[in-house]
Amino acid sequence: MSEYDVPKVWEWNKDEQNQFGNQPVAGSRFEQTLPVGEAPLQVYSLGTPNGQKVAIMLEELKDAGAQCADYDLYLINIGEGDQFGSDFVAINPNSKIPAMMDYSLDKPLRVFESVNILLYLAEKYGQFMPDDLAEKTELMNWLFWQTGAAPYVGGGFGHFYHYAPTKQEYPINRFTMETKRQLDLLDRHLADKDYINGDTYSIADMAIWPWYGRLIQGKLYGNAAEFLKADDYTHLKEWADRIGERPAVKRALDLDYKAIK
Repeated sequence: MSEYDVPKVWEWNKDEQNQFGNQPVAGSRFEQTLPVGEAPLQVYSLGTPNGQKVAIMLEELKDAGAQCADYDLYLINIGEGDQFGSDFVAINPNSKIPAMMDYSLDKPLRVFESVNILLYLAEKYGQFMPDDLAEKTELMNWLFWQTGAAPYVGGGFGHFYHYAPTKQEYPINRFTMETKRQLDLLDRHLADKDYINGDTYSIADMAIWPWYGRLIQGKLYGNAAEFLKADDYTHLKEWADRIGERPAVKRALDLDYKAIK
């Protein structure tokens, strides 16, 4: 492969297509009417790691006996560009899943970005988030770590190792190095605790598990777990298996998403 000759000014080649429909502009691309069910919470999502976070939380709320936490779950097929429709963009102007509408309020409220949805639901229903300032701060440390770190795993390692049309040594090595550093970080953190925030299961686990737990279990990016020597991260693997055995987590992975059209 020849070296890329970087132009002085980048220009978008509109004839060049990619599997995710990415473009250098935001906003809706077509008119869309999303269905709205009877439940107070309307969730528009997909079973990606970010989508799984919210599905896990909603199923955990069921098991915790949370009142009025019923939801309808609709499929946003990012391969077909559903995320660029007018109704979805009105909920999430960033055109990323998951997105949610809460119709239980006098004025319906939109909530987007997966970790923000977790925080919103935890505060609304008083579940899976501590009240103690120190414990809550530690939980926030790890939530914000996840939002900053996971793009290196998904958009970096996952893309170049598994999705990119050509295999390139430099970006694969670059993002493999960073992904393994993050796995080692989590493995060290979990050496003396059962959950991310200590002894108590929380939304920090729900945010981190779909990315790092699923990766270490060999559920992301083809043969990535073998490539990354996942078995070396024993504490992380034990945590991943512990979370994966929770009934709500199992249900969340098997949910049926309703069609939007």
